[in-house]
Amino acid sequence: MTAFAALHVPGSPLLLPNVWEFGTAAFLAAQGFPALGTTSLGVSAAEGEPDGAPSSKDATVRLARRLAALDAHISVDVADGFSDDPAEVGALAEELAEAGAAGINLEDALGDPVLHAAKIAAAKEQAPGLFVNARTDTYWLGEPDITATMARCESYVDAGADGVFVPGAAEPADVERLVKATGVPLNLLFLPGRVTVAGLAELGVARISLGSLPYRMALAATLRTVEAVRDGAELPLTPPSYDDVVRLLPETH
Repeated sequence: MTAFAALHVPGSPLLLPNVWEFGTAAFLAAQGFPALGTTSLGVSAAEGEPDGAPSSKDATVRLARRLAALDAHISVDVADGFSDDPAEVGALAEELAEAGAAGINLEDALGDPVLHAAKIAAAKEQAPGLFVNARTDTYWLGEPDITATMARCESYVDAGADGVFVPGAAEPADVERLVKATGVPLNLLFLPGRVTVAGLAELGVARISLGSLPYRMALAATLRTVEAVRDGAELPLTPPSYDDVVRLLPETH
């Protein structure tokens, strides 16, 4: 078991903040978070690209290489692998592992589960030490269906997935069934107002991702800050100092 895999403890879940650029990641790593994930929405938006588009692949790899220098395990959101060719997905997994990534998040987008299983198998064959988190979007993009979800998850585990991710799942009965059925760490998305970290821990969840929430909250904080300056109001948050942020960045060579 890798050090990153060991952080996935059912009942004591890994809280995984998701980042979209180096500065945010460096700040969170400095606060002691042992692992960070990337968010495809944030990375794509920063590049002016659609979420998860193949055109954001290079930016995703570049960011992963930079983040690997931090004192934290890095899991890279590669959307659907940016390709329908399992061999290309396997090559990407190998490239990210060589760059220092600890894991990847690979989503099926409700596509063909057989093809997704082939992508997972290719990723594990090319990068056996990489933690492959297999995401199914049955709850996120479709009508919640626990039977179809478990079937997909079991197929992905059979293909070699180290964990499964079911964003949108929140009902305790569904979560408990998924924990028991999959046999690997279950990852859920934090849904404000619908779940709590403590509640998901009690159900046996092993990893809780924040997804695009930090990015979207950063947008909200930016707007509130600009509006406060414009309106002569008190700033909504106390930011770290300029010098504190600079100290987190690599030195110029």
